[in-house]
Amino acid sequence: QAQLVESGGGLVQAEGSLRLSCVASGRTFRYYAMGWFRQAPGKEREFVAAISWRSDMTKYADFVKGRFTISRDNTKNTAYLQMNSLKPEDTAVYYCAADNSYEFRSVNYWGQGTQVTVSS
Repeated sequence: QAQLVESGGGLVQAEGSLRLSCVASGRTFRYYAMGWFRQAPGKEREFVAAISWRSDMTKYADFVKGRFTISRDNTKNTAYLQMNSLKPEDTAVYYCAADNSYEFRSVNYWGQGTQVTVSS
C-alpha cells in the first residue's frame, strides 16, 4: 500500500531551523509532484511548498519564501523541507503530499503529519 511518512518535526525556538523528511513507499513516486502543507489549530490546511518530479520547478507560499526550501531525492523516494528562521506562527502540523499534477488540484496521497512547534 502506498504511503507517505513524515519525520523531523519537533520543538524549536524562534529563528531556529528544522528539516522535515517525507519517505514514500509502496509504489514509486518518482513521477509525482511532491508538496508540503500545514494546518494550525483552528485553521484550514494551507499550501506551503511544492516541487515537480524532475525538481526543475518549485513554488512557495508567500509566507515562507526566502526561509523554507523544498527538495527531493528520487533515488531515495524522499522529499525534504528545510525550514530556517522559524517563527511562532509557523507552528502547525506539517503534511507531505504527492500529486500527479504540479498544481495539486486534488492530492493523491497524504502523509499522517508531523508536529512543528516554534516557541517565542
